[in-house]
Amino acid sequence: MEFADSIIPLVTLIVLEIILGIDNIIFIAILADKLPPEQRDKLRYWGLGLAMFIRLALLAVIAWIMQLDKTLFSVFGIDFSGKGLILLAGGLFLIYKSTKEIYHKAEAGGDANAPDTTKSSFRQLLVQVLILDMVFSVDSIITAVGMVDQLWIMYTAVIVTVGIMLIASKPIADFIGRHPSFKILALCFLLIIGMSLVAEGLHFEIPKGYIYFSMAFAFLVDIIQMRTVPPAPPVPPVK
Repeated sequence: MEFADSIIPLVTLIVLEIILGIDNIIFIAILADKLPPEQRDKLRYWGLGLAMFIRLALLAVIAWIMQLDKTLFSVFGIDFSGKGLILLAGGLFLIYKSTKEIYHKAEAGGDANAPDTTKSSFRQLLVQVLILDMVFSVDSIITAVGMVDQLWIMYTAVIVTVGIMLIASKPIADFIGRHPSFKILALCFLLIIGMSLVAEGLHFEIPKGYIYFSMAFAFLVDIIQMRTVPPAPPVPPVK
């Protein structure tokens, strides 16, 4: 009976972890696009694998994680905790990366699917993925601890979620790669997530439902536009 009573919180936590993990998948997919095709799957698998490892490691030191909500210092009446500082740093990093990528796509002659001329090594991109894994993992673990009090449920939810993300990451990345407009839309999503992380770090929490509803609505509009607007004729080469 005890196991049956744990099913609902387990499924709820898995769904929540998947929703929070979508941001991670989009970020990794956009970074992987900078690599040669034969290395993109490797970055996705390493990135998501590290995300699982970090979350499992954080669960192992769960008592320390809970201390991250305690105030470390205050500035202009705003209390800063360990969690807040991590969210601030991660949010600013996400805003910087998203803005830089949008600028690059705009400067590529308006072609969002133009080849990326920026030289990035696998190791550099993996470090960037690791930074965001840390941010999303801390937020995810603190949320999980607030929902359930059984460690095995948290471990199971993390492992199942990462497994689902590994399966879904390639189709999502391929879809974003085939549709340039969705690449810009995905970058805008990451920009919004970055701003929400900064706001949360400053105690101006934006309800997640508003953010994800906005994303879903924008995604639906883009789908409708893709279905109804005929593709533009190819531009003839300049002679």
